[in-house]
Amino acid sequence: MKDFAGKIAVITGGGTGMGRELARQLVAEGCNVAMCDVSDEAMAETRRLCETEKLPQGLRVTAHVADVSIEDHYTRFRDELIEQQATDKIHLLFNNAGIGGGGSLFTNTREAWERTFNICWGGVYLGVRTFLPLLVKADEAHIVNTSSVNGFWASVGMGVSHTAYASAKFAVKGFTEALINDLRLNAPHVKCSVVMPGHIGTSIVSNSRKVQLGTDSDVMSADEITQARQRLKGLGVDVATMSDADIQQMALDRDRIFREEAPTTAAQAAKIILDGVKADRWRILVGNDAHILDERVRKTPEQAYTAEFYQAVVEATGWRVG
Repeated sequence: MKDFAGKIAVITGGGTGMGRELARQLVAEGCNVAMCDVSDEAMAETRRLCETEKLPQGLRVTAHVADVSIEDHYTRFRDELIEQQATDKIHLLFNNAGIGGGGSLFTNTREAWERTFNICWGGVYLGVRTFLPLLVKADEAHIVNTSSVNGFWASVGMGVSHTAYASAKFAVKGFTEALINDLRLNAPHVKCSVVMPGHIGTSIVSNSRKVQLGTDSDVMSADEITQARQRLKGLGVDVATMSDADIQQMALDRDRIFREEAPTTAAQAAKIILDGVKADRWRILVGNDAHILDERVRKTPEQAYTAEFYQAVVEATGWRVG
């Protein structure tokens, strides 16, 4: 697919981050966009930003409230898309929605663990299941599933458990790789790619908390503060003399640093993804840190979960930790 003009794209998680930037860049190329998100307000801002690009006459940008872990929501999204986009086919499917949380089988609740897994993996699976018939009807189509560097390296550091997110992202990567041949045999005009971003400047930290807890408040609960203390202690931080207010401020700073000081912006990430689709690459690494980590895991897989490996990666990538 060499260009996107006149095509119809579905983007999950279109309210913020890479989803928003994918929408903006696709619209700028003349592509119709149907996005979903759990936040109508966030999608309204994405739509406003898209409209500042001076949409070509007749181009459609539609927003649909949906939780990608719930199949009925996807079904409603599909039906609304068919009506509002006046189509029976789509050309691009970006399964982009994701959250963090539920990292440990020991210290996090089962509900938090499964919430993360069901969005990050289940949302991709249900997205493909729901929209595959519409993709097949197009003359050419492309599925883009967002995994992560955590889809080939299941860690964010020695002191932090990361099982839910990493398990989901490994599933996304394996599913997409298996899908290559399934599509080749049954719908050869439909291609697929797995996207593996490194550290991208998005609001996933704060958004994950909102989705997990169902709150817009920045004030941490007692349980959250306890978990934050455990996490910081695991990272080697002396938390004994830190007040709850100190812990709260560190959490806010971490969210800001993750978003504002990332080595790759969401806009840069979206461009890399779209360029990868145009080049028909099935494997799209996003960010120099993703390339560094990929090379090192492949070179010494048996060492990938040692403290020495992690420290070397931090030094090579310039990641901020803590």
